[in-house]
Amino acid sequence: MSYKVGFLHSWKAPVPIVVVGNLTAGGNGKTPVVIWLVEALIREGYRVGVVSRGYGGKAEQYPLVLSSNTTTDQAGDEPVLIYHRTKVPVAVAPKRSDAVKALLEVHCLDVIITDDGLQHYALARDYEIVVIDGERRFGNGWWLPAGPMRERAGRLKSVDALIVNGGQPQRNEIAMALEGDIAVNLLSGDKRLVTELRTVVAMAGIGHPPRFFSSLENKGLKLIQRYSFSDHQSYQQHQLTVLTPNNEPLLMTEKDAVKCQSFAQSNWWYLPVQASFDVLGEKKILSEIENIIGSYKKACS
Repeated sequence: MSYKVGFLHSWKAPVPIVVVGNLTAGGNGKTPVVIWLVEALIREGYRVGVVSRGYGGKAEQYPLVLSSNTTTDQAGDEPVLIYHRTKVPVAVAPKRSDAVKALLEVHCLDVIITDDGLQHYALARDYEIVVIDGERRFGNGWWLPAGPMRERAGRLKSVDALIVNGGQPQRNEIAMALEGDIAVNLLSGDKRLVTELRTVVAMAGIGHPPRFFSSLENKGLKLIQRYSFSDHQSYQQHQLTVLTPNNEPLLMTEKDAVKCQSFAQSNWWYLPVQASFDVLGEKKILSEIENIIGSYKKACS
C-alpha cells in the first residue's frame, strides 16, 4: 500500500520488466507461462533474463546468479527448473531489484521476466500478466490464510493480460492449456510416450496436485497410488523409494524432478509440460511486450 500511495518509491530498471504472477497462492500454472514467454521472446531475437524470489531455497548470500551447479536447496525449485529448461540467465533474491541488478552486471539483456512478484511493488514493472486457475478461480475469495487470495480480485482491472489455465475463460481472458505427452527418465534421460508407461504411481509436490493426477488419467494412465506433497517440498531418496515397493514406474512433475535428480532411480519418470494458447491471445501478449522493448534505448550492444 505504501508504494501505491507514494510513500515509498519503486526502483525502475534500465530494461523492461515483465511480471508473471497471480492473485492466489500456488498451483496456477505460472511457471509454464514464464517458460513459454522466455522461449517466444528468444525466437524473436531478444536477450531475456529471469528473476525470482527463489522460494524454498536458502543461498549463502544474495543475489544469487544461477549456474549449472546451483541446487534447488540454494535457489528454490522453480528458478532451477526455468534455468535448465530455457538456458537463459536467472537470478534470485528476496529483493528482486537486487536480482535484476546482478543479472545486468554480467549480461546484456533486452527484457527481464520476473517469476511471481505481482505484489512485490518495490520493483517497477512495464507489463503485468496474471495467471488464473480456471477451475478453482478465487476459491472463497478470502485473504490468506483463511482463503487463497493475495490481493483482491479488483486488482485484475489494472493488469495488462489475464491468462486462464483450464476451465471456461471469461471476458478478456486468454485461454491456456498445459500440454505434455513425452515422459523423461530421471536417471537415463530416455524419452517415451507417457501412455507407454500405462500403470504408474503418481506423485506431485505442487500447488494443486489433483490437476496433475487428473491430467494423467485423462491420458488413459492407470494410477496405482497418488501421493500429494506440499508445494516446494524437498525430498530424500528413502522417502520416495518406498512409494514403489514393486519397482513400478514413479511418475512426477518436472518441478519435483529437479529436486530428485541427484538420487534418481531407474524407475523414476517426469512429465514436462508446455503452455499452449489461442493464437490471437498469444499474438496480443507478444506484440504488446515487443512494443515496450522497442520503446527502451538499448543499454548495451
